[in-house]
Amino acid sequence: MEWYEAGAILIGCVVAGMALGFPVAFTFLIANVLGMFVFANGWSNLIQIADNAPQLITTFTLSPIPMFILMGALFFHTGLAIRVFDALDKLLGKVPGRLCFLTVIGGSLFSTLTGSTMANTAMLGSLLVPEMTRRGYNKRMSMGPILGTGGLAMIIPPSSLGVLLASIAGVDVGALLVAGLLPGFLLAGLYAAMILLQLKINPDAAPSYEIEPTTWTEKLYQVVVNILPMGLVVFMVIGFIVLGWATPSESASFGVVGVCILAIAFRAFTWQAFKTSLVGAIRVVGMVFFILMNSTVFSQLLSLSGAGAGLTAWATGFEVAPLVILSAMFLVLILLGMFMDQVSMMLITVPIFYPIAQTLGYDLIWFSLIVLMSLEMAATTPPFGLLLYIMMGMVRGTTLFEVASYAIPFLFCDLILIIILVMAPGIALYLPSLM
Repeated sequence: MEWYEAGAILIGCVVAGMALGFPVAFTFLIANVLGMFVFANGWSNLIQIADNAPQLITTFTLSPIPMFILMGALFFHTGLAIRVFDALDKLLGKVPGRLCFLTVIGGSLFSTLTGSTMANTAMLGSLLVPEMTRRGYNKRMSMGPILGTGGLAMIIPPSSLGVLLASIAGVDVGALLVAGLLPGFLLAGLYAAMILLQLKINPDAAPSYEIEPTTWTEKLYQVVVNILPMGLVVFMVIGFIVLGWATPSESASFGVVGVCILAIAFRAFTWQAFKTSLVGAIRVVGMVFFILMNSTVFSQLLSLSGAGAGLTAWATGFEVAPLVILSAMFLVLILLGMFMDQVSMMLITVPIFYPIAQTLGYDLIWFSLIVLMSLEMAATTPPFGLLLYIMMGMVRGTTLFEVASYAIPFLFCDLILIIILVMAPGIALYLPSLM
């Protein structure tokens, strides 16, 4: 069987299963079972995979995922996130469109403490959309910045999806997490510039209003009491990795401990909040690991059938510049994002894209960041962008087309950052070089 026939069978099974509405994990499971009978020894290999399955999901590199998810859940359920947003709100004072800028600043900080785009978007939407609506902000200015900033958690460490991508692709988890820091905050700056441009074009989109004045003493108090302590958690996660004091797995555990210490210090820690966070984290992690186990087998089948090597040779055989192939991979990710969630996209494309990128001589940490940026953009593309549906759930009566149109200016900012990273890879690779 030719490599393209094998690839068509395996990838076609996955795409068909998703189109029929099967859960992602079971879609890969069905494709794996069929693939074993077509390309391998059937039952004997299936039994061997069942025996080896625990080893596929008990590797040390995967351990940061449950810790990062638990850390974000604790930060949300203990109410620490609300304290940060209240403090930032007082610091901004009478800045025009201050709730939009509060979205970007607060969302960037929240990204460093959750690692989840969905949690980030839901948190920002539940806290700020009702207040923006009450203050007369139009929908474009209330929802657009949240959709953009919500996706920052995909590249600003700790990123649960980044850990998953690094684990599947076999790249250094710590280096990828640290690599997203500078581009993430650069992207936040681009979002702020976009908000300024929108306000300049239409100042009435975010009308000003009177607020209670805040003294410099009160602002200093808010910084010292409600913002700087959160920096402790950020340092325990990111700083420990950069300084070489802890592995990503250890720093993720330190992050959970840090959030618990802060919650206890602020008298916000309750056993109910801890139980809710723990149960929610277990559910998410169980789902992710089951998907990961099946996707690992799928990658092995692509290699066994010859589809992976054949596709790599075909893609790199064209007489075109490597940048053209990179652009094609980016477009594929954006197109897939119209129909799939980010985990499914990653599981399908990583076994195909990474051998191509390695053959082209790309730095895999830098390439992984480009992939994460593409996944972030895909999260806000209709008709399947998960962040769009989260926002629709927050604002009743809003159509998918409306929400997607509000996100377009911030998708443009994402594209600008990708172009910057292509032109200046050092922005992504500087911090990993210090490790």
